[in-house]
Amino acid sequence: MEKMPKWADVLLTPLISLVLAMAISALVILAIGESPALALTTMIDGALGSSYGWGFTLYYATNFIFTGLAVMVAYHASLFNIGGEGQAAMGGLGVALVLLSLPLPHWALALPAAMIGAALFGAAWALIPAWLQAKRGSHIVITTIMFNFIAAALLNYVLVNLLRPVGSMDPASARFPNETHLPKLSDMALSLGFEWGKNTPANISFFVAVAACLLVWLLIWRTRLGFEIRAFGKSEPAALYAGISPVRITIIAMLISGGLAGMMAINNVMGEAERLVLNAVEGAGFIGIAVALMGRNHPLGVFLAALLFGFLYQGGGELALWTSIPRELIVVIQALVILFTGALDNMVRGPLERMFMAMRKRGA
Repeated sequence: MEKMPKWADVLLTPLISLVLAMAISALVILAIGESPALALTTMIDGALGSSYGWGFTLYYATNFIFTGLAVMVAYHASLFNIGGEGQAAMGGLGVALVLLSLPLPHWALALPAAMIGAALFGAAWALIPAWLQAKRGSHIVITTIMFNFIAAALLNYVLVNLLRPVGSMDPASARFPNETHLPKLSDMALSLGFEWGKNTPANISFFVAVAACLLVWLLIWRTRLGFEIRAFGKSEPAALYAGISPVRITIIAMLISGGLAGMMAINNVMGEAERLVLNAVEGAGFIGIAVALMGRNHPLGVFLAALLFGFLYQGGGELALWTSIPRELIVVIQALVILFTGALDNMVRGPLERMFMAMRKRGA
C-alpha cells in the first residue's frame, strides 16, 4: 500500500516545498531591506500580468519542457542525465546545418526537418556517454557533464571557423532563410483577429513541446519499451531475469533523452534567434534537472514546473528592471526551489506520509 495518495505525491508535496522556498526567499528579501510583497507583485505582473509577459514566460517554459522531459526519461531508466546543456547545444547545430543546407520553401516543411536534425544531433551527443555507461561502467553523471564542455568548445570552433559568414566578426551562423522562420504566437493571434504577445519570442514550438509531453507519457506508461525502461530503472536484476537487456535499455533511454534535449533548439535557435549563436542554451539544460525533480518525473508535472521556472525567469528580469532588487536574487530563489524540491524532498514528504498513514489508521 502506498504511504500517501498519488495526487499528494505529485501535487501537494512540491506545492508545500514551493511555499517553503518562497517563504525563505521572502526572508532573504527582507534581509536586504526590500519588500517581499513588492517583489512578488512585480514578478507576477511582469510575467503574468500582460500578454507580453506571458509571451516570454511561455518562451522560457518551452525550453524547460524539452530539457525537463529529457531528464525525466533518463531518470526512469535510473540514469541521471546532466548533459542536457551540451545535447541542446548540439541540437542547435543540427538545426543550423539543416536550415542552411536544404532548400526548404516553407516553415511547415522546415519545422519537421529541423526537429529531425535537432533530435539526431542531441541523441548522437548522448550516445557515447550511454555506451560508456552500458559497456564500460563509466558513470553517466561524469561523462555527460564532460560532454557539456566538449560541446561548448566544439560549437565555438564550428561557429568561428566554419559557419561564420565571410566578413562577420560575430561568432554566429548566417541567418536562416525567411521561408523557414517559425510563426510567432503573436502572429497566430493576429490571424485570429486579436493582438497577443506582441514583440515576444514565443512561437509555435510551444505546441510541439506540449505534444512532446503527451508522447513521452504514452511512451513511458503505454508502451512495452516504456515498461522495460521503468522495470530496468526499478531493479536491474529483476529486469535481467525478465530478459530485458541493460545495455539496450541504457542506450535507448539516453538516445531518447538526448533527442528531447536537442529538440529545445527549434525554440531558441530556429524560433527566436533565427540563427545559431554561442551560449544559445543559457543554462536551460541544468534547469531541466530542477524541472524534472519538481515535476516528479511525470510529463504533467514537468509541464507545470516548466511554467513555474518560466515565470521565475521572466519575473526575475522584471524585478531587476523595475526595483532595486538585484537580478542575482532570482538565482537564489531558483536555488531554494531546487533545494526544497530536490535535496530536502524528504523533509516535506516524511511528515506528509506519516499524516496520511495516521488518517488511514483512524479510518480503519
